[in-house]
Amino acid sequence: MEARAQARYIRVTPMKARRVVDLIRGMNATEAQAVLRFAPQAASEPVGKVLDSAIANAAHNYEHTDATSLVISEAYVDEGPTLKRFRPRAQGRAYRIRKRTSHITVVLSSKEGTR
Repeated sequence: MEARAQARYIRVTPMKARRVVDLIRGMNATEAQAVLRFAPQAASEPVGKVLDSAIANAAHNYEHTDATSLVISEAYVDEGPTLKRFRPRAQGRAYRIRKRTSHITVVLSSKEGTR
């Protein structure tokens, strides 16, 4: 049994989102929710939403699924398109600002299939 959720074009840099995803990879789903709720990183909010969505997908697609029996088997962050902006500088120059986006994916599986 496998349930997945994906959030695309999230306005957080992939490097910062990977720090948060590395915290929860391989954890129990309910433990990971608690960790993300109290993590100080700003990227923990969108990662938590993707995890909540994956749990909801598991409950909807597989009738007899409990959140305590789910484990995060895969969690990864891919880089999305970069928004290019510019900042005016002295003497008519302009510096480029890159606003990076992320694609966050979380895959849950039942404990029996993982271990």
